[in-house]
Amino acid sequence: MELASLSANLLLVSFIAYLVATAFFGGAVKGAKSEASYKNNKWGKIAITITIIGFISNVGYFITRWMASGHAPVSNMFEFTTAFGMMLVGSFILIYFLYRTPSLGLFALPIAVIIIAYASMFPREITPLIPALKSYWLTIHVITAALGESILAISAVAGLIFLLKNVDLTKKSKQRFWLEAVMFTLVLVLGFVVSSTGFKLAGYEAQFTYIDKNEQVAKIEYNYPPLIGMNQYEALTPSAMTPWAEVPAIINAKTLTTFLWSIATGIVLYVILRLIFRRPLAAVFQPFAKKANSQLMDEIGYRSVLIGFPVFTLGALIFAMIWAHEAWSRFWGWDPKEVWALITWLFYAAFLHLRLSRGWEGEKSAWLAVIGFIIIMFNLIAVNLIIAGLHSYA
Repeated sequence: MELASLSANLLLVSFIAYLVATAFFGGAVKGAKSEASYKNNKWGKIAITITIIGFISNVGYFITRWMASGHAPVSNMFEFTTAFGMMLVGSFILIYFLYRTPSLGLFALPIAVIIIAYASMFPREITPLIPALKSYWLTIHVITAALGESILAISAVAGLIFLLKNVDLTKKSKQRFWLEAVMFTLVLVLGFVVSSTGFKLAGYEAQFTYIDKNEQVAKIEYNYPPLIGMNQYEALTPSAMTPWAEVPAIINAKTLTTFLWSIATGIVLYVILRLIFRRPLAAVFQPFAKKANSQLMDEIGYRSVLIGFPVFTLGALIFAMIWAHEAWSRFWGWDPKEVWALITWLFYAAFLHLRLSRGWEGEKSAWLAVIGFIIIMFNLIAVNLIIAGLHSYA
């Protein structure tokens, strides 16, 4: 229990450090008056130092939780998502020392903070592994896949900065619409954090029985008012809200309910932010990208995919197939998670093909990098939680 407590405290320290470092990166970007001062700003040096301290604390969380549980902390949604956030920061630190661009930190760290905050909404208890997960391939496959995704995420950050710098937000256009849609998507993730926190503080609970996919009676507990009911549900909590609809056993109604509440909360948050700033959110963040070097952002985005794609291929496909054969005596089974891993792989393969063969550089490449990250996040959120399967964290 002492190790578990230490692990939680180290994660909190890293979370705070990333927030503080973001503020210093903002100071570095706003205070730079020339290219030289932009790269070597004292605020930027302080920011990267704090980021490294936070990352060391983050690694400490990972190691101490591993020691406390006896297995790699990537076996549930909380553990995998925090590991993903940690690796994203590690990838950023490496790239920062190669290119010295504070704008990358200003946008990468908030995304890592959102990912870690998203993770904190899931159960954090340390539980023993189920028999199917008791394999060293769990560590190899999941950690390598998360590392590949984190490097690919940096390409999206660079792409987003490129688009904020180069898209004309004063005129109505498809580019402006879709860039604002990206900002809206990030607000939806914040909506999950806010809604989860709110209902958790309110202590909301509602229990139901339902018929699972094996035609057995099972129990489920909602932490949100149940908008969607499980297959042939019956309420055990007298005051529970009556679900608006019922879904078949293949869909997890609890997480679908969470998803719907998150979207609703995110929409409300977005409207409030638009009323406060009186302009699109993309326009709010655009000044922070103006001093970034477009050519450099394009290079970072491309090189991140060059590095991240083979790492993702190893972790999400090759190592995954080896483990699948060991666990289920088959390399491929069209499980939802396997399908989306393949979709992600095909997308980035197409990215490299279009970049190398068709010359898709600059804005086209930036859009592809951002879309790729949206695919990764859809896989993390929707496929893991809503669609039932062998890989489902639900």
